[in-house]
Amino acid sequence: MYKTAEGFSRQSYMKGYVVIGPPSAGAFRERPYTPTTLRQVYDRGLLPLMVAHGGISNHITWRVDIQRLDYHYYLPLFFDGLRETHHPYELFARQGVHDLLQYGGDKILPVIPWLIIPIKKALNTRNPQVICTTLKALQHLVMSADMVGKALVPYFKNVLPIFNLFKNKNISTGDGIDYSQRKGQNIGDLIQETLEIMERYGGEDAFVNIKHMVPTYESCMSQ
Repeated sequence: MYKTAEGFSRQSYMKGYVVIGPPSAGAFRERPYTPTTLRQVYDRGLLPLMVAHGGISNHITWRVDIQRLDYHYYLPLFFDGLRETHHPYELFARQGVHDLLQYGGDKILPVIPWLIIPIKKALNTRNPQVICTTLKALQHLVMSADMVGKALVPYFKNVLPIFNLFKNKNISTGDGIDYSQRKGQNIGDLIQETLEIMERYGGEDAFVNIKHMVPTYESCMSQ
């Protein structure tokens, strides 16, 4: 009789005892959902937009000129809504973020510090749909205006831990893989793509800061 690596004796194993592995840490388990501020504002009728029903897909239309909006209020609000997965809140958040980034120009850079917590919350949901939506929003954010990519570098420590966790995680169970393939949204590939954009637009300090948080990442600048 001798001890195995798990601390059980060979004799005990042969007698039919069940060897139970270590408990799961639940690193990839989705976190409980809480309604976002965007949902609350919409439910009160305070969002300056509405759903436009199209023949193929729905989209949103703004009731005001986007460039006249207070970006310090609305951009964090819509980034907070990225955690939503139900209609119409998910539609508002996803298209609202991209519309604001498209027309924001020099209004975006000063708001960067107020976007970090909403981005971190969205990634920390561990929800594959939410992560993919947030990664695409991050890509757009980095490329939206001058200096935004560099301004995000000090916040990599807040954002990239989830990147490191999911970088090699391809959705492989349940309906997740179907969703990923159907939408062209593979988390591992999107993370790699987002990291490369962050490096290209983040300046000379970007790669070192990415490498510190995601050790397996290799620079794309020499490719």
